[in-house]
Amino acid sequence: MSTENAIPPPPPPPAPHFDELQVGSCDRSAPAVTLTDGIAAVHQAILGDRLRLALDRKLARDLLGMRNTMAHPALVWDIAIGQSTALSGRVIANLFYRGLVLLRAPLIGDTLSTSTEVVALRQSAPRADRAPSGLAVLRVRTSDQEGREVLDFWRCAMLPLRHPERATGHAEPFDAIPAELDPAALRAATASWDLHEFPGGRGERLAELAPGMRWSVHGGDVLSGAPELARLTLNEAAVHRDQDCSPDGRRLVYGGHTIGLAAAQATRALPEIVTIVAWHSCEHLAPVHEKDTLHSELELELIEPLENGGALAHLRSRVLARGESEDVAVLDWRFVAVLA
Repeated sequence: MSTENAIPPPPPPPAPHFDELQVGSCDRSAPAVTLTDGIAAVHQAILGDRLRLALDRKLARDLLGMRNTMAHPALVWDIAIGQSTALSGRVIANLFYRGLVLLRAPLIGDTLSTSTEVVALRQSAPRADRAPSGLAVLRVRTSDQEGREVLDFWRCAMLPLRHPERATGHAEPFDAIPAELDPAALRAATASWDLHEFPGGRGERLAELAPGMRWSVHGGDVLSGAPELARLTLNEAAVHRDQDCSPDGRRLVYGGHTIGLAAAQATRALPEIVTIVAWHSCEHLAPVHEKDTLHSELELELIEPLENGGALAHLRSRVLARGESEDVAVLDWRFVAVLA
């Protein structure tokens, strides 16, 4: 069949500017992603992890009845965030995340699809040192191949205006973002797990843990493989791939990269961590660049025993980046982990 007169497919739509977004619009254009051993291996090589269920297929099958290895929670949220970036491809910075809850624990072999809805828009106040911009609050929902909910969270992206001389009038409140996590949702992903016999668990140590305890994680992690992680997770934000798209001429590291290294450091400080099930909040305090070395301190804010063994630990990770000059605080991450 001749293709000489075939009509070429339309080009993909360009990433929108802030003043081209509308509250209520929803994007589902990102390809679904099947979680494979290969994707998991590359992700682990970049970030590192010591979660047993993401490393030991026999353990996942024998102890918890899983049909395959559990996908690392950082891989799951990185894929979901990457799938949500069609609306934020021109992002200047991601300011925060709120209310991220893993409603189930996906396995290697599951396929994730994501929808991203614009729930609030607020034009930023003018600043002499920055081009006009606005804040877009996006609600991100991810499900698996059976239509089962996996993730539901909010993220806030700062975007430039196409027409900086025009006021948009967008000044919506961010009231749609919940202030608290649903206690029942925190237990949903692990409710069927029996953690009493979890290998490496130290139940007697859990009884010694108390709010206010802190751990300074020994050793930092140099940040490498930043563009590779962005590409692996379908992240469309140009600032993570092209230094010319960054305001300061330096390629910006994807925020989930910093979070993933903080998670890996948390498992070194607390080997009792079985998995991470939720984030209360995540604040990006300053930009991170490749070859920075990240150090973190972990604080226990609350611990709640679970009926199926183990406990829910509400933790706070504060991360410093050590680059060419002094240390800079770059991340304040409050998350919930399951301990055994």
